[in-house]
Amino acid sequence: MRLTSIVIPALLLAVALFSAPSPAAAAELPAFQIVAKDGKLIPNRLEVPAGVKFKLMFRNEGPGPEEFESTQPRMEKVLAPGASSFVVVQPLQPGTYRIFGEFHPDTAECLLIAK
Repeated sequence: MRLTSIVIPALLLAVALFSAPSPAAAAELPAFQIVAKDGKLIPNRLEVPAGVKFKLMFRNEGPGPEEFESTQPRMEKVLAPGASSFVVVQPLQPGTYRIFGEFHPDTAECLLIAK
C-alpha cells in the first residue's frame, strides 16, 4: 500500500471538515447600524428584536473620535474619525436601552427599543 493512497484522502477529508461553514456562521445575525455625525447618533431610536442575539454596527462620520457607550447592555466602542466596528449584543429583554456618545453625552443618544 502506498503512503499517498492514505495521505491524500486524509488531507481531502481534513480540508472538507475545516472549510465547511459551521451552523452558527451559516445563520447570519440580524444587524443594525448607528452612525455618529455632528455630535449626534443616527438614528436616535432603533427597534431591535427582543430575545435574539444581534450585531450593532457603529460608524464614526464625525471630525473627531467618538465613544459609543451603554451601561445596559454593557458596551463601549471608541472609534477614530472615519472608522467602523461592531459589537454582538446578547439577547435583550423587552424594554428601552440607552446608547450614547461619550464625547457628546447631551446630544448623541440612541434609544435601543427591544420588542
